[in-house]
Amino acid sequence: MVTQRQPQQPEINETPALIPPLESGDRLSRHEFERRYQAMSEHKKAELIEGVVYLASPLRFERHAEPHSNLVGWLWTYRIATPGVKLGIEPTLRLDQDNEPQPDAVLLIDQALGGQSRLTADDYIEGAPELIVEIAASSAAYDLHDKKKAYRRNGIQEYIVWQKLENQLDWFRLINSEYVSLEPNEDGILQSQVMPGLWLAVTALLAGDMSTVMAALQAGLNSLEHQEFVKKLSQQ
Repeated sequence: MVTQRQPQQPEINETPALIPPLESGDRLSRHEFERRYQAMSEHKKAELIEGVVYLASPLRFERHAEPHSNLVGWLWTYRIATPGVKLGIEPTLRLDQDNEPQPDAVLLIDQALGGQSRLTADDYIEGAPELIVEIAASSAAYDLHDKKKAYRRNGIQEYIVWQKLENQLDWFRLINSEYVSLEPNEDGILQSQVMPGLWLAVTALLAGDMSTVMAALQAGLNSLEHQEFVKKLSQQ
């Protein structure tokens, strides 16, 4: 019996389509931004702000790394004294379809205790943390423009921006859908309205006097408003 030879099937190219790398200035949806970011062989800090990609430049020590550490130390001290509040350093934040920033730091209230953001199944923050901190090179940085607009629109209650070149710090509070600058009290202390007891001696911070900064924070942690806040969180 003669066996008929089956016709050969054409070879199928199974090579996956090339995923373009992220480039600063790309205009992408959040889905496409995440797809390209996850395909990068070397992950670096990348943000999607109002649909535009921003890749981080190398960070200088005195302009970013050192002030970042000072602010993180201040926030961490508050966090360990305030059960129910979480601190994140450069987390990916899914705000909306056009914005996925990586803030320098965030403070948020646990969703189970009434916080307005949540952790997703794949361990990202979704929604608006109560407080965000950014260190900007100057007032011309996008932290004070497009990023600030995105944070305001998405309901970030408080936003701190430290402009290193001008050595100026702004602390914004969301009131009636607009950001209003908090004013220091007679002792030069800024006091959070969303995180009671989070007090900042601004002049001392700008001068690098962290002992005074931490002393002011400790006074905030000892205040009645902080005690009542901790009690409220524990009763949720």
